[in-house]
Amino acid sequence: MNINNQIIGADQPPYIIAEMSNNHMQDMDRAKAIIDAAMNAGADAVKIQTYDADSLTIDCDLDDFIIKDPLWAGQSYYQLYKNIAAPKSWTQELFRYARQQGVTLFSSPFDKEAVRILEEVNCPAYKIASFEAQDPELLAHVARTGKPVLVSTGVSNWNEIQETLLWLRQAGAQDLVFLHCISSYPASEADMNLNVLKRLATLPVITGLSDHSLGNTAVLGAVALGARVIEKHFTLQRSDGGPDAEFSLEPEEFKSMAVQARALFQALGSDRIIDAPSRQGNQHSRSVYCVKDIKAGERISADNVRVIRPGFGLKPKHLPDVIGKKARADIARGTAMSWELLE
Repeated sequence: MNINNQIIGADQPPYIIAEMSNNHMQDMDRAKAIIDAAMNAGADAVKIQTYDADSLTIDCDLDDFIIKDPLWAGQSYYQLYKNIAAPKSWTQELFRYARQQGVTLFSSPFDKEAVRILEEVNCPAYKIASFEAQDPELLAHVARTGKPVLVSTGVSNWNEIQETLLWLRQAGAQDLVFLHCISSYPASEADMNLNVLKRLATLPVITGLSDHSLGNTAVLGAVALGARVIEKHFTLQRSDGGPDAEFSLEPEEFKSMAVQARALFQALGSDRIIDAPSRQGNQHSRSVYCVKDIKAGERISADNVRVIRPGFGLKPKHLPDVIGKKARADIARGTAMSWELLE
């Protein structure tokens, strides 16, 4: 699959997404600065969210609607979303600015109206947040755009993950990425369970990681396990505050993560084992060498040949075959043994 003509796949370097989330702090200039900083930090794409409070919840103060998680505890869902959402009216300007800067921008929509707005600016891909992955109506609406769809699996069990895949396929989605995710903010590396990526790899999708931890360990482990899309929250500096600052990377941290992830991908190489004579360092291995001068016709013995370094002679496994044979010609001490030297 590809997003804005950048290929994403198992044999490609990890596609790295900077998640702006709510770190714009409802400031358009800051949102644009994040786009610029993410590009300079090595991101392949920047992701925003397109929603408003009314598209996610209702204005209600009953206990069900009061958030208990530490980062946002005490606020109602409606209050939180009203205070942090980027106005939908920003969408056209942010996409215009990103294209002007040569940056791929796409979004997470949370209702049909958001998809309509994003289609008007030709959003090149869509991200489904973990908490929306079990909404078949929204999934179908996104799938029918024909664009690549990335799905976080943070609150889905295995059966629900398969349901999500089925709903997307039934609605026509072709290019899919499923991102393993732990929906804690921030997430502990001890809770990452990266081996889930092996299970996701049994599905007909590209696998990746949406990571809310602050270190690079989870990202590097995920790349080693086959993840080819990495999403990390991004901010200019955590000390600026904001609802998502605590689990977002600053530019230099993001750049370090991106460099390491791509370097690890290169280090993984292929699963082809190179033939021994061509392997780097092969010359330093052991082989059969003449350790005393041997006259033509003289028999080879454990006294005049040994298995030593370097590795330019016959392999050690051939020593028993060499012992007892006669020298075809004089052999000088220090000569690498070869079949041509023997009768």
